[in-house]
Amino acid sequence: MSIIDLLRMSIGNLKRRKLRTFLTVLGVIIGTASIVVMISLGMGLQRSLYEEVEQSGGLTMLTVTGKSAGDAMTYYGGEEDDTTKYITDDTIKEIAGVEHVTLAAPVYEMSAYALKGKYIGYINLIGTTKEAMEAQNIPLKEGGSFPKEGGNVLELVYGNGVLMQFYDKNGGSGYWETGELPDIDLEKDSLFLILDVQSYDDMRYGDGSSGTTHTAKKHVVKASGVVDGDVETYTPFYYSAYCDVTTLKNMLKKEFSGRVIPGQPSTKTGKPYKFFAYSSARVKVDDLDHVEEVSNTLRELGYNVDSNIEYMESMKKQFAIVQAVLGGIGAVSLLVAAIGIANTMMMSIYERTKEIGVFKVLGCSLKNIKQLFLLEAAFIGFLGGVIGNILSFAISGVINFVVGSAGDAMGMSSGISYIPPWLALASIGFAVLVGMVAGYFPALRAMRLSPLAAIRNE
Repeated sequence: MSIIDLLRMSIGNLKRRKLRTFLTVLGVIIGTASIVVMISLGMGLQRSLYEEVEQSGGLTMLTVTGKSAGDAMTYYGGEEDDTTKYITDDTIKEIAGVEHVTLAAPVYEMSAYALKGKYIGYINLIGTTKEAMEAQNIPLKEGGSFPKEGGNVLELVYGNGVLMQFYDKNGGSGYWETGELPDIDLEKDSLFLILDVQSYDDMRYGDGSSGTTHTAKKHVVKASGVVDGDVETYTPFYYSAYCDVTTLKNMLKKEFSGRVIPGQPSTKTGKPYKFFAYSSARVKVDDLDHVEEVSNTLRELGYNVDSNIEYMESMKKQFAIVQAVLGGIGAVSLLVAAIGIANTMMMSIYERTKEIGVFKVLGCSLKNIKQLFLLEAAFIGFLGGVIGNILSFAISGVINFVVGSAGDAMGMSSGISYIPPWLALASIGFAVLVGMVAGYFPALRAMRLSPLAAIRNE
């Protein structure tokens, strides 16, 4: 018999027992959908990781740190005490001279206050170069641009969540208490920026606890751009405001003349050093193949290095474990479905014993008989796999819709569940394979039936 004849007979046999076939296929549908949906959750997490890495400059971007400097909430890792070197202008020149380095930019982070009318807001201020901001792939709203370098007025690129940090100076209520954003247009309004936070707090609260008698200066600042997205969409730049590092450094030196700038190192007598220490340096390598080489070179120079590729490899191992656990949970359902297929095929053999005997007497080969039952089992797996995938896409869409806002808040703008095409095809192939494996032993039993005994069977 040809493969077409076998396929026609297999489909006809399944149609004759519609209810049994439906229940068996239903088991495969549930099993396939369970596996695909479970794995899709892990794939969604993994895709969000790739997006996060891409937003922070890609796999060729390095973060180089030295001895602690600056005053901000960003944490770079647990190796601060491993070096006695500060990141200075000389350091940036040294790093820029390393082979395969295409960008070496200083980064200085500090805490600041922004004032507008009755509102005051906490800002994580990050000073760096225009090239570094561009390398970080910071998405700006239409009409925005990165701050000009070396200007007299500080221009800021506000994160899309900065407004949530403002609150009423008098009542103390803000977004977290009222759920309402302050009446401030970051793109158009000029704000006052307070760099001397300690002096401003002493003046504001009047307790004099720090012993300072300095008056905090109010610097007029304006926006050159705002990060694209609303307050419901989390990005790596959410709470921060970016500015030109040279302009910021000059303003700090002028305001804190004769004093130690907050976060800067000082001598044993409390005097400021002549050099300016940065929080870190952003380094871009020319090619992915040279990332490890450059990282090792910088470590040999006495600096701490964190690379996106090391972070991603670490996270991929964790996601592999998560996907294995989730896939294993879903596989239990498919195992139950395989038992159902085997049971269906065995019952079919018992009911069709005489039919099998007639096939053998008429000269049908044992190979054709085995293929007939394997095709029936494979078709059950295929049908269940296809419908299971359709159900999986529907469930994935529902999950992404229901947890859409929560996913955006976690930075998973693409959805918490993601089914790539290869996963859908692989799951269908796996369902067919499970069906054939489950139908293999029943097919062997059909081959071994005695023709005479089969014909006599009632």
